[in-house]
Amino acid sequence: MSTLLSTLGRWSFRHPWRVLVSWLIILGIAGAGAVVLGQGTDNTFSIPGTESQAGLEQLNRSFPAVSGTSAQIIVVAADGDSITDDPYRKDIEDAALQFADVDDSVLSATSPYDEHVNGMINDDKTAAIIRLQFEGQASDVSAETKDALTDLADELGAELPQGSQTSLGGELFATSIPGVTLTEAVGLLIALLVLIVTFRSFAVAGLPLLTAILGVGVSMAGIFAATAFATVSSTTPLLALMLGLAVGIDYALFIMARHQDQVREGVDPEESASRAVGTAGSAVVFAGITVLIALIGLGFAGIPFLTTMGIAASVAVAVAVAIAVTLTPALLGFLKGRVTGWKRTPRPRRAKKGQEGEPPAAPLNRPKGSEGWVAGVTKRPILVSLAVVIGLGVVAVPALSLNLALPNAGVLPKDSQARQSYDLVGEQFGPGFNGPLILTGTIVTSTDPLGLMEDLGDAVAEIDGVKEVALSTPNETADTGIVQIVPETAPDDPATADLVRELRSHHDEWLKKFGIDLKVTGFTAVGIDISDQLGNALLPFGIFVIGLSLILLTIVFRSLWVPITAALGYLLSIIAAFGIVGAVFEWGWFADALHVAKVGPIISFMPIILMGVLFGLAMDYQVFLVSRMREDYVHDKDSKSPDASTGSATQIKRAAALRAVRSGFAGSAKVVTAAGLIMFAVFVAFVPEGDSSLKPIALGLAAGIAIDAFLVRMTLIPALMAILGERAWQIPRWLEKILPSVDIEGEAVERERHLADWPGDDSVVAADDLVMADAGIEALHMRVAPGGSAVLTGGAAGTRRVLALVLAGRVAPDSGLLRVAGHLLPGRAAWVRAHVGVVLATQAGATASDLSEALRGCPALVVIDGVDALSSAQRDQLAARLRDADAATAVVLTGASSAPALDVLASAGRSAPDVIDISTRSAQHSDESSEVTA
Repeated sequence: MSTLLSTLGRWSFRHPWRVLVSWLIILGIAGAGAVVLGQGTDNTFSIPGTESQAGLEQLNRSFPAVSGTSAQIIVVAADGDSITDDPYRKDIEDAALQFADVDDSVLSATSPYDEHVNGMINDDKTAAIIRLQFEGQASDVSAETKDALTDLADELGAELPQGSQTSLGGELFATSIPGVTLTEAVGLLIALLVLIVTFRSFAVAGLPLLTAILGVGVSMAGIFAATAFATVSSTTPLLALMLGLAVGIDYALFIMARHQDQVREGVDPEESASRAVGTAGSAVVFAGITVLIALIGLGFAGIPFLTTMGIAASVAVAVAVAIAVTLTPALLGFLKGRVTGWKRTPRPRRAKKGQEGEPPAAPLNRPKGSEGWVAGVTKRPILVSLAVVIGLGVVAVPALSLNLALPNAGVLPKDSQARQSYDLVGEQFGPGFNGPLILTGTIVTSTDPLGLMEDLGDAVAEIDGVKEVALSTPNETADTGIVQIVPETAPDDPATADLVRELRSHHDEWLKKFGIDLKVTGFTAVGIDISDQLGNALLPFGIFVIGLSLILLTIVFRSLWVPITAALGYLLSIIAAFGIVGAVFEWGWFADALHVAKVGPIISFMPIILMGVLFGLAMDYQVFLVSRMREDYVHDKDSKSPDASTGSATQIKRAAALRAVRSGFAGSAKVVTAAGLIMFAVFVAFVPEGDSSLKPIALGLAAGIAIDAFLVRMTLIPALMAILGERAWQIPRWLEKILPSVDIEGEAVERERHLADWPGDDSVVAADDLVMADAGIEALHMRVAPGGSAVLTGGAAGTRRVLALVLAGRVAPDSGLLRVAGHLLPGRAAWVRAHVGVVLATQAGATASDLSEALRGCPALVVIDGVDALSSAQRDQLAARLRDADAATAVVLTGASSAPALDVLASAGRSAPDVIDISTRSAQHSDESSEVTA
């Protein structure tokens, strides 16, 4: 991957205009799609397979008058007045008729004075409610209809006596459409300041912001275009915006910081851009993949709107990764070498004077900045580790108080009319009136539907937690009945969820007594079911995320302890972030300062989103910090062959490991610090004026990033690595063999740089000390010139087959140097496969056609395995095809005996092939013996 990214970075650097214009075209296409196809967001929450959803679907079929969304207008009489007296009664009844005639979407507008309705006038006769029922869900009601309802409510308030109150609310107005405010721009400004300090260049500092904003534009436009085909909630675009900005800035930062350091060291800008994308870009791609997997893993909950949210956010992250590895080097191509920034001029120190006649005292050479920090952390690693773990454990205590619920009008800003209506209803009628429950079932077999529903209503009224049964009636065709229940507690109160479970526990009893298969449903029940299902999904999702981190980091670092410490650090970060959210939204700490509209339950999908997003970002910092430590440890000579004369091998290795922790930390701390500050600034900017649903998510991400970056990754992890010492990099041999190789540190790019001048000639095949242990090949040396040929013989058939596949780029060698068709293996295997044809000539009948296919496009090399297994006629066909092939195409043939291959090459007009005996690792010319050396 690193070599592919390195080539991509070089090409983008050379063709900046092509890359920039391409992304602008993509932005234009996505924007046009959003304008033409966009249908708007939809805050209708559903959860297939649950009782509440099944109940809604049943009502939609048989009792549509109560299945759609609803609204209500509460009227509170002036002090001393009764709501049942004129002029209240007349004005309210007239208004009910006007509301019913707004348009066809209004199915009914029920007057509180209707003789068939109970409970719409409170016990004190000081307030009344007009209930509106609509066809379809809230998203089906047009903005014009909402405006007309608001105007009628205002007219009613104007007609009523002085001192009365009128407020419009209900399910239709329970959710707000979130938007972007100027506060979010403050986060970008802080990010820009951090970038300026990091890069010490105004021009370079603006590039990560530019790439992030362009990426967000593409992803946001794509999300709105997708509303034509999928249901997208209003929170989804803002979550994608928040994530896209944060990771977009950070990913570009990682690549540009590596590029700037290399250019300052004197590396050519083009070569530096290529290396930066191949090394830091590899870590970016890995980090992006972890975020993608975690976000897509939100589908664990089995809730459609949450799955859509995860996919949309993952699209934003994928676009950010794609822009980081393409547009970032392209913009660096515009700047060329103007990326070093201004030089920091050290302020001269004033030496302290000693006593008279004495020279000034020499200044102390104490480590500063990141070096001083990591030195302090690793000096007392056990104490530091305990302090961090205990401290974060204390911070996590409020997480035990977290209650989850879907948002309702009660969490809207206090100046919102829907919030005012919610509060008035709760004050005048009780909190449960804002979240009625519905019991529904089929009563088609009943001979007395009215009496049946009345008896059922009486039974329901006896349940603890039921304040009253507002309605108990069959539908017009007497095949479905409903019981509308007003709980004693608010919709988001845990006691209401307990009431739903209690009602469902009577299912069998009421089925036996009344013969009705009852389901508990309604807007409140749907929210409770969603919260319960999300709560149940947290454990399997957590196991998935932590298990994934263990597997990925084991593959990356070839270590067991590094993944374990990374996973434990992630757990500490996530529970501490939950604790901070609980302290603010449940306990009310700093709630006013953060403009929290209402202290209470938080949005139910906050925990699973926070777990998914923070996982990817935490692994990002882990990889960037620890990979540098691993690189320094591997390159330290004491880590491999310590000198026993200066101390025990264990002590020397431990010292090398400690040096690697300190040097690796110092080399990457600046960028990780900047990345953490930028992400924190972007996330926290969505808290003060953000949407009520997004606010706890933004606060959790901001707190989680700050904790993970600065307390876990930059404090706890170095301390644990110092405790582990050389054991941090140990892994069982059997596990090492089965793990795939993932180059996220750009080792292949560095290897290519060091071997750029090898072998020093134009050989199509160059191999030195080539080893394939399982095939029994050790220290193989060979060269094949352009248009030249070689015959590989000796050894077993399987050995020759493996060697042929290695030369064709289909199998990676264990070790040694191998360059084929100008590309270094195994890093450039994809390129080699594109320039090398291979024929496994052990199956009779298809060899000629296979060779024709292998020679298509004039490859630099063609490898033919098993020539001696062919008949004379087939070898003649091979010779004919090779005779017609391009003269520059090199040929390598294998066989148990060299004679058949030599005959084919002679018939094809190929001169003087090298014969290489694999079993003796020697090569002979066709007419004289000479060892082929490097």
